[in-house]
Amino acid sequence: MDYLQINKQLWNDKTDFHFQSEFYAVDAFLKGQDALNSIELDLLGDIKDKKILHLQCHFGMDTISLSRHGAEATGVDFSEKAIEKARHLQSTLGTNTRFIQSDIYSLHELLDEQFDIVYTSYGVIGWLPDMDLWANTIRHFLKPGGSFIMVEFHPVVWMFSNDFQKIEYHYSDSQPIIEETQGTYANPQAEIQGKSVSWNHGLAKVLNALIQTGLSIRHFQEWDYSPYDCFDNTIEIEKGKFQIKGLEQKIPMLYSVVAQKSHH
Repeated sequence: MDYLQINKQLWNDKTDFHFQSEFYAVDAFLKGQDALNSIELDLLGDIKDKKILHLQCHFGMDTISLSRHGAEATGVDFSEKAIEKARHLQSTLGTNTRFIQSDIYSLHELLDEQFDIVYTSYGVIGWLPDMDLWANTIRHFLKPGGSFIMVEFHPVVWMFSNDFQKIEYHYSDSQPIIEETQGTYANPQAEIQGKSVSWNHGLAKVLNALIQTGLSIRHFQEWDYSPYDCFDNTIEIEKGKFQIKGLEQKIPMLYSVVAQKSHH
């Protein structure tokens, strides 16, 4: 089963709907709205003149936001459609951002540079089968002393059925979850049908992959809300913070990690 082709088709199909959706609010972004949330902004700190590699960037709003904060940002995504849209946004805005179309595991064939920061966020690693190879890729692209920064949905969230009424999936599973999907989180009514292949990676698997590749964990935190209203059955507990109705304050919804490459 070629999971890359299946998922690439899905994300190519999603891209046009996402670009036009209220969820992504591209018009507000073009007028200057920051696409980054407070969690990642706090972890990133002052990124002026930093070289940042953003893995799995979709159509690049977060990547371009990194450039707006002064970074020299490179965004990578496997979807041709998404990268096309990202380049369109970049040329419209004229930011110091470039985009590369590649899956993460093949990126070393196209890019021979190292970065101050490797960054990834929100709904990314579930599309990757192998966390060890992922962590090795991160280390490969970091300068000595560089940092990997990630904010991701918590694996507990992915255990639930879509309506959050029951536990349906394993907390951490090496077997792929193969689903026929309809619609998309940014527009549930969108006429998109397709197969998706994903994985749920428990925290131990993710953190151990980073540790075993030689990175040092500098920060780890869990958060009980999502800044995105991208699940069924949500309630907005305060502006820009969403929890699951009936599970308010009971489950972690995000986690964040900072890991550092040694200086020598």
